[in-house]
Amino acid sequence: MSQERAVPASAVPLEELSSWPEELCRRELPSVLPRLLSMYQHSDSWLEHIQILKIIVEMFLPHMNHLTLEQTFFSQVLPKTVRLFDDMMYELTSQARGLSSQNLEIQTTIRNILQTMVQLLGALTGCVQHVCATQESIILENIHSLPSSVLHVIKSTFVHCKNSESVYSGRLHLVSDLLQALFKEAYSLQKQLMELLDMVCIDPLIDENDDILNMVVVIHSLLDICSVISSMDHAFHANTWKFIIKQSLKHQSVIKSQLKHKDIITSLCEDILFSFRSCLQLAEQMTQSDAQDNTDCKLFQKTLKLCHFFANSLLHYTKEFLPFLSDSCCTLHQLYLQVHSKFPPSLYAAGISKAQQEEIAGAFLVTLDPLVSQLLKFQPFVEVVLDSELGLPCELQFPQCLLLVVIMDELPSQPEDVQTLWCTETQVSEATTRVSLLKAIFSSFEQCSGELSLPVHLQEVKSKGQTEVAVTLYQHVCVHLCTFIASLHPSLFPELDTALLNAVLSANMITSLLAMDAWCFLARYGTAELCAHHVTIVAHLIKSCPGECHQLTSLSVLLRRLFFFMTPPQQVEFIQKFSPKEAENLLLWQYISFQALPAELRKQTALEVSRSGTAQCRKWLSSSRTLGELESLTLCLLLPLLGFFIQTLDPQLISQVITLQTSLLKSEPPDHVRLAVLDFLSSLGKLFIPQAIQDKILPHLSSVFALLLADRNWLLEQHSLEAFTQFAEGTNHEEIVPQCLSSEETKKKVVSFLEKTGFVEETAAARVERVKQEKGTFWEPFAKVTVEEAKKSALQPSAKRARHELPLEEEYRSALQAATAALEAIELLLQKSPPPDWLLTKMETLQERIDKLKHHVF
Repeated sequence: MSQERAVPASAVPLEELSSWPEELCRRELPSVLPRLLSMYQHSDSWLEHIQILKIIVEMFLPHMNHLTLEQTFFSQVLPKTVRLFDDMMYELTSQARGLSSQNLEIQTTIRNILQTMVQLLGALTGCVQHVCATQESIILENIHSLPSSVLHVIKSTFVHCKNSESVYSGRLHLVSDLLQALFKEAYSLQKQLMELLDMVCIDPLIDENDDILNMVVVIHSLLDICSVISSMDHAFHANTWKFIIKQSLKHQSVIKSQLKHKDIITSLCEDILFSFRSCLQLAEQMTQSDAQDNTDCKLFQKTLKLCHFFANSLLHYTKEFLPFLSDSCCTLHQLYLQVHSKFPPSLYAAGISKAQQEEIAGAFLVTLDPLVSQLLKFQPFVEVVLDSELGLPCELQFPQCLLLVVIMDELPSQPEDVQTLWCTETQVSEATTRVSLLKAIFSSFEQCSGELSLPVHLQEVKSKGQTEVAVTLYQHVCVHLCTFIASLHPSLFPELDTALLNAVLSANMITSLLAMDAWCFLARYGTAELCAHHVTIVAHLIKSCPGECHQLTSLSVLLRRLFFFMTPPQQVEFIQKFSPKEAENLLLWQYISFQALPAELRKQTALEVSRSGTAQCRKWLSSSRTLGELESLTLCLLLPLLGFFIQTLDPQLISQVITLQTSLLKSEPPDHVRLAVLDFLSSLGKLFIPQAIQDKILPHLSSVFALLLADRNWLLEQHSLEAFTQFAEGTNHEEIVPQCLSSEETKKKVVSFLEKTGFVEETAAARVERVKQEKGTFWEPFAKVTVEEAKKSALQPSAKRARHELPLEEEYRSALQAATAALEAIELLLQKSPPPDWLLTKMETLQERIDKLKHHVF
């Protein structure tokens, strides 16, 4: 020992220090450490740096006071260690450009740098392991230089490994073994560091201290590392995220206000989308491949588990930090839309098998609905989803509609204030308005034109215990909308009425139809008084319409449908309030079906309408009029009425009406008049036209049909084909049918309609692609019509009423009246002229049929 003491410890060579026994290192620490630290600070050699660092860590660190490590060691050594590593990384990247198998000098230099970096990472690992081994509970402030330095080195290492393909430009194989060693060492170092950080304790009673800020820095540094390793090692990536979430929750009470929540949510959502798309790509490859590759299947399962893990992590984090996520709501909203836009039945979905769809839905998509449930009460999320200026691209419009339906399903279980939050319109700022959920539903629905026209199908369970069935988007939205209406809080009925009326008045036909279906459900589900109240409002709106417009058409259809749900006493009140005896009410009665009325009331009302209509016609005829004023005649009411009474009309009157229609059509009347003509024509199919006036009626009849069948308006064309088919199938005058087909084009049109042919054949994939292109090209927001809002009293829904059905007796009576009228017409003809030879045979045939019917009666 005397020989050892002959040379001062501070002057012993480095090589000799590395062989000192443990006891000597402990004893000489006070004198040797300052020398080593000084040498480390003043050395210019990378190799010497690493040699000194290794000696300190391996020989003297175990003997240092763990409470003073930051002051005596970490703060003095680690900053320069980081600079040293950065210098080596810069040199490595610069030299890599000249790397080649022929240039052995550069190859040796690069390999030496990589080996030195591996040793440096090993030394840092020793530091971390020592702290973990000597302390049970760690105060971060006592070692704060260590985590920040280690994380910097780890991130730099992973970035270099990730970019190695481009950095070494095809010569990676010359250094791949050392790069693998470098990655492995960084991987091990991070695992050790996470073990150390797991031991950190922060006093929850202290609001502001260095430990809090240091932990926040650590978490965000690990978040940066996550973005680097996401495509390098999935398991390591997931474990790093797991650690981030764990530490955020562990220290939640003290760091919640300091964390950059938006960065964490954004990164997590990006990783979810990346993993989800990878999962879809693998599923698509497996679907397209005939043989199922076992490797692809295993990779698919691993990626799906990763999706599940990330989704659960997001769910957990969102639940715990919701009050701090106001600026992350847009990201969360977009996540839901992006995921569902890539998954069937979206038009933009990947082509994957049914089995894989179910697997992905069961393992991943199910976690997104609980996420929505968590956000329901969060006002910033409401404002994002219901933003009036959302302006989504085509591929996200369908997912938005699905999201709104999910929200609609969740709301009935929420308190009244949450329902009110979603269902009322609010001015958020001068430039932004939050629309109501109901308005958003209709707006989103009408933007799904492609999905509605294809149509796409969704899986829906009709009732508990039953299997899923495929339903169209229209059915899906309509059923859930009606369910929501049935559970809506009475205080929100005014918002419901406003939304339904605005949607009925929409220029979009399918949106208007959805609103009508929902309104009819409300009429059936609600009280009888509520139904009558709505009918009255719609009637007044129709009367207030300034002229022909699409709003009037929609309101008239709604009135016709709602009238069927009124009870007889209420129908009587309606008739009294809007008496058909008054000319100003005839506009309403052309839209109401007499079939909705009970027998006696129907007869009485039809008589009043016919008398009033006839009086108007006579008034018009008796005054001085021109042909140009023909439009003012109440034809849209008169023609359906004549069709209703067709079996009782005088044949001469029928002849006059058909002659009038021929002239009328040549003057090109409005479309609603043509539709009224078709309504009348379709009723002629079961009418027997007396021989005496066939020559007057049939030519005009064929002319009218020919004109209407040649119409270029697609809607009129469709109605013309339907009316002609109904006439042709019922008429006894078969000879007129070919006379109505005035051209080869019309013949082909009718034949195609009857045979349901003429459709363009296309594959399912081609059709989807066409619909997507049409949607992207033609969709524009439709003009919204503003209607004065009428506040209505909120009524609690009562039990459902049974729909009024026509008694069978009335149908017998109607058929018998028609037969009687036909016999009376024959009797009149026999008085005017001798009967034809075939008449007796036909009458005998009729007598036989009457006898057979008698047997059924008795």
